Amino acid sequence: MRFPVIELVDRYAIAVVKHGKTDGANEKELEFYLAQLRSININPLNSKILELIEHHAYVWSLEDDFKKAKIDNLPLEEIGRRALHIRDIGYKRVDLKNSIAEALNIDSVREIKRDHISEKN
Repeated sequence: MRFPVIELVDRYAIAVVKHGKTDGANEKELEFYLAQLRSININPLNSKILELIEHHAYVWSLEDDFKKAKIDNLPLEEIGRRALHIRDIGYKRVDLKNSIAEALNIDSVREIKRDHISEKN
């Protein structure tokens, strides 16, 4: 199975975060993505991939607040503000994925959003 590079790096970044959060319970998943990444020279993009991992870790922590009901006593306005914040920072993910794909230029697959704030004019 071969993933487009934008999906491969994204899935890898998520698997790295999950690995840390679950004490390595997804070892096979992480190794699956690593095996595919080993065939690509991603060294020049390590900083962008680390940024994508940090992005996913941040989103994980924000979503974790919802899952653990840390927001139970907050007004609905604040809950909505936080939900919109999670949505808005997701746009950065699109930019990071596409910039990694552009730099690697292995395939032509890019994430496209229509009528979306991340869409470039």
